[in-house]
Amino acid sequence: MALKKFHIKKDDMVKVLSGNERGKTAKVLYVDLQKERILLEGTNLKKKHVRPSQERQKGGIIDIEHSIAVSNVRLVCPKCSKTTTVIHKVLENGKKVRVCKKCSEIIDKE
Repeated sequence: MALKKFHIKKDDMVKVLSGNERGKTAKVLYVDLQKERILLEGTNLKKKHVRPSQERQKGGIIDIEHSIAVSNVRLVCPKCSKTTTVIHKVLENGKKVRVCKKCSEIIDKE
């Protein structure tokens, strides 16, 4: 089965569209292509009970970030700060880049 490609990459800023975290803006930490989910910084926190171990001396309750479906987020353009869809364009040098549909600025960092 071929993996899907997403318009969202690691270190992009996205806005959550649905769920308990609706309206929050966060940075993408990890993109899972197989499960079609992404991990966002500081959102969708769940409690986990951990026991003391050799590496971690203390046990207790810790907060862990859980993934969100890619369909529930939308990319935020770094130039115009609006949520946008992405257009792919090929530059003169042959490099393929992502472009904001609203302000026509290049999103990819070079």
